[in-house]
Amino acid sequence: MSENAPFARLPEAASFSVTSTTVGDGDAWSPEQLASGVPGGRDVSPQLSWSGAPEGTKSYAVTIYDPDAPTGSGFWHWAVADIPAAVTELPEGAGDDTGSGLPEGAFQLPNDARVARYIGAAPPAGHGPHRYFVVVHALDVASIGVPADATPALLGFTMAGHILGRAVLTATAETAAAAA
Repeated sequence: MSENAPFARLPEAASFSVTSTTVGDGDAWSPEQLASGVPGGRDVSPQLSWSGAPEGTKSYAVTIYDPDAPTGSGFWHWAVADIPAAVTELPEGAGDDTGSGLPEGAFQLPNDARVARYIGAAPPAGHGPHRYFVVVHALDVASIGVPADATPALLGFTMAGHILGRAVLTATAETAAAAA
């Protein structure tokens, strides 16, 4: 695992709370949240609930990012934009192919596999533990204004000047090295 701190160079933001019935902060993903190519993996997005967002929040974005992926730029697993401010929960599986569990107006951006849905964790065998930063971003705009085919990195860049608060939960995953 690297020492890459994804928020180190971003503007400070107020902290608020995010929880999940799917995974606890610091715990390993269950098999359902792993990629479909991993034994037992099903690419099911986690349940998320949040509270305590700063006053003035007009929308939310949710991202899941693995800074430990061996790419030089990490790996974006999920990005959802334009979640209305009145929404404080996403059900497990909301990030399916159709975004069936997303509130009206919210949309999924293509992840680093270039599919607009949640894609589960799949760290390379023997690469060690990976961290998955599950982040709810409280924003000062009702719509962040990125196109539906934008990358999560562009979403992050566009959000940087609009973030009022950040709620972070960190999950982990590791794939054991093949036996010799």
